[in-house]
Amino acid sequence: MRAEWTQSAFTFGPPKEDLSYGLRSPRNATRGMLSVVQGFILKYLLFGRHGRTNQNPLICTRDMQTNALINSLVEILRLISDKGKVTMVLPSSDDEVFVDHSVSFFHDSVTEKLYLFTLSPHEELEFFIKRNLKYFIEEDSPGTLLFLYSAVLTRSMSKTRNDLDSTNKAVPLTMTNNEEGSLMIVTLLLTGRATPYLHNGVVNVGDENTYAIPQYGILSRSTIGFLLWDTGNTQPTVAASRQLGSRLKTPSYPIWITSCCGHFGVVFNRNPELLRNYHAETCFDLNYYSCSGHNVFMTIDNRVYHEQATGMLERQSTTESNSSLMATGSRRDEDVTSGGGAGKNSGSGGDSKELLAHEELTMNTPLQRLIHTKWEEAHIRFNVQPSMLNYLFCTTP
Repeated sequence: MRAEWTQSAFTFGPPKEDLSYGLRSPRNATRGMLSVVQGFILKYLLFGRHGRTNQNPLICTRDMQTNALINSLVEILRLISDKGKVTMVLPSSDDEVFVDHSVSFFHDSVTEKLYLFTLSPHEELEFFIKRNLKYFIEEDSPGTLLFLYSAVLTRSMSKTRNDLDSTNKAVPLTMTNNEEGSLMIVTLLLTGRATPYLHNGVVNVGDENTYAIPQYGILSRSTIGFLLWDTGNTQPTVAASRQLGSRLKTPSYPIWITSCCGHFGVVFNRNPELLRNYHAETCFDLNYYSCSGHNVFMTIDNRVYHEQATGMLERQSTTESNSSLMATGSRRDEDVTSGGGAGKNSGSGGDSKELLAHEELTMNTPLQRLIHTKWEEAHIRFNVQPSMLNYLFCTTP
């Protein structure tokens, strides 16, 4: 367990300011968890509040921040419990130690002092979190670790081990090469199962020499989605396990947790009909938010793709018609037509190639590639410089 888990709470930015809806943290192993909670916070603020006013839901008061966090923690634990009981943990108030220090267990000042509580997933859970919220939000408190333990114990240790697909070797949930946390923590909070596989349903993997082994991916459509792009996915086994299915790419709400070059964040749109109406996806806005406190506004324009497809069909039809006319005409007319047409098209084609090359050079950033995993042919316009987009996904904090 990395030390930052014992000192990272759920912390918002200042209320009533830009990005006051966002959780904040330095770059450490809790970022994956915080990004998932951030996604559920946005779901509550944008689509879940009752009695809305004309107030911007993303400019939050302190009460709005508190209510959004409570609602998000409750919803995630209910999802994991699958209508069963929820297990939550809280630290001992008198520093009572329940597990002795030994060669197999090293004290971390939190884990050895925990009380366990079994709760109903309805009113009892919500009341419990409201009453004990201070343990999760106080500065330098182990709020993220307490919630991680609660999530794993609610799922149960045995089911979590099975989710991790650790039949052949131990797969740690928290110790990972990714500086911002484990993918399995993200899938546990997002789908209720700590699976490393992102495909739809169950895939049986094996060959003629071995029995087929089932790999359990995403079993139902996710409420909040997930998008992934990483330059390191070169190994076939890793690439196969990380092939996203439609149940993550097309969630119930237009909110996606993202993993881009090892950096977690959230992409969202305010229109609840975005994924239910084909026309709504023609041209729309997206926000990218990272718990580093950075926000990127972008416009996704799929009209370019539709226009290009229509233009290609029209040019194909024109070319076929011209070919038919040339075949029946004289050799002289054929040469004139062919030469003139080539000269005209070469000029416009050259300009188009230069434009595309310039766009590829200036805008081919990690975030653009991430968005293209969902909208492959979209034209993306950012409100920041490409250098800033590259900076957000560099390897430094």
